[in-house]
Amino acid sequence: MSFLEIDSVSKRYNDTRAVSEVSFQVGREEAFALVGPDGSGKTTLMRALCNLIAVDGGSATLDGINLFKEFDRAKPIVGYMPQQFSLYPDLSIEENMTFYAGLHGITGRKYRVRRDQLYEFSNLEPFADRRAGALSGGMKQKLALSCALIHGPRMLILDEPTTGVDPLSRRQFWEMLGQLKDDGVSILASTPYMDEVEKTNRACFIFGGRKLAEGTPQELTRLFEGAVYAADIDPAPQLVDKVARIEGLSAGRFGASLHVYLHKGLDLDQVAEKLKDAGLAVDQLKNIEPDLEDVFIQQLTRQQEQPDG
Repeated sequence: MSFLEIDSVSKRYNDTRAVSEVSFQVGREEAFALVGPDGSGKTTLMRALCNLIAVDGGSATLDGINLFKEFDRAKPIVGYMPQQFSLYPDLSIEENMTFYAGLHGITGRKYRVRRDQLYEFSNLEPFADRRAGALSGGMKQKLALSCALIHGPRMLILDEPTTGVDPLSRRQFWEMLGQLKDDGVSILASTPYMDEVEKTNRACFIFGGRKLAEGTPQELTRLFEGAVYAADIDPAPQLVDKVARIEGLSAGRFGASLHVYLHKGLDLDQVAEKLKDAGLAVDQLKNIEPDLEDVFIQQLTRQQEQPDG
């Protein structure tokens, strides 16, 4: 059964379409990822769900509560963590937690019990007196998550919670989210990282304010049509552009390598000469299994080829 339901939500800023009729659902005790690069509409959508901006159309309900009209009713069950660190840098970990607990009317013994639970969960207790501004990136995110959890929400809305955090802290943070999900918390987290998508139950690809695809990580991977080849060479922009101009192919930089995408039904030998003219020999290419990033690039390419209506 769906816990959070988003139906045809749209938002424009003057002539800019930030979100265009996006719909998806998040189930109870489910981790759901909203996936896309900067400027894709993720933050706009999450801010709208937390009643920080007004939308132009569509609806969103959480456990039957209309988030756009009755958000005050949903406050006790929603925890929000914005993309930028938003706690008080001059306050200690303990002081920040006390302050945010007070905003939700949690004081006295109830606060101390909840604080101790979160200290055990986050391992922040040894640093309780340290100012937030002096914390590492990973510790700041743990503190921000603890403050979002201080009132015991059942729905967490996290806007790129691990952006700019080192790989070890990112892994630890998602381990914490996994524990929360196991404890019954539903999670909506935006991310630009495909490896984080693998840690969720389902995900929605979004770009240019539009939904590209939705499904489990396995379902999304199976959406890929055609074949992927990788070349361990410098993916210079000129080379990527030349390969992408060949009919039936597309290409993209993939870290320090080049990925070449063959459309469904096309054989590599059929474009060998054209690849050679572009500066890429067939024997430099190795057939690989597509991953989520390959799927995202293909879905994005298809959207860009469609007329903007």
